[in-house]
Amino acid sequence: MTTATAAPITIALAQLPVSKAAVGENLQTHLAYIERAAALGANVVAFPELSLTGYELALLSQLAMPLNDKTFAALTAAAVATNTVVIAGCPLHNPDGKPYIAAVICLPKGEHTFYLKQHLHEGEDVYCAPGQESGFINVKGTRIALAVCADFTHPNHSAIAAAQQADVYVASALISPGGYAKDAELLAAIAQRHQFPVLLANHVSITGDWQTCGNSGGWNVGGELTIKANGTQPSLVLCHINHGALSGSVEVMANILNER
Repeated sequence: MTTATAAPITIALAQLPVSKAAVGENLQTHLAYIERAAALGANVVAFPELSLTGYELALLSQLAMPLNDKTFAALTAAAVATNTVVIAGCPLHNPDGKPYIAAVICLPKGEHTFYLKQHLHEGEDVYCAPGQESGFINVKGTRIALAVCADFTHPNHSAIAAAQQADVYVASALISPGGYAKDAELLAAIAQRHQFPVLLANHVSITGDWQTCGNSGGWNVGGELTIKANGTQPSLVLCHINHGALSGSVEVMANILNER
């Protein structure tokens, strides 16, 4: 559970348009979202699965990024400039084989690290290798566990997060309209079972030939959906967490993007 000394924090879920394999273009959209989220008081900005490239499995080997990719440097510079933690989705080069589906974690002290998706969907193992270690960040005394898509469908993943004293569980994902109801039920159950807020950052674009449904949002410890984006509207979902209690608001991003 959250320590008594933990300060309230705000986690912004970035629901953004993503272009196929266009890393430079997608990076600029990420930077716009980070700047706006920070202006709205966010401490953390979390993007969907493979947000920097799109969910393009067949292209992952050629899109896979090295540990010191210039894209990570740009995101880390933004994290420093805005004093936020940035969590973005990327394919990561694996010197020992197939690339990983990763989340790059850029810290305001100027460093970056990674969480590697541990549980792959059927068919992803053709293109990707699974990670082995849990992912955590600590923000103002709040311990945040990270998940990428299929991770949260395996009960042991969130159970391990709870055993390792997570205060919040943040899932970056690609969820289709047909899959949302089932996945939302799973995420609500995780929140209720482990008594921590559960947050979801989902895509809005068609990516990897998948239609996605947005609906990024958060479930409180009662398993209730407390805050949710309006379908597939480009948005920032601002999730305020204060000693385990979840509240929030939604910032529509369409005008911000049009002004770029």
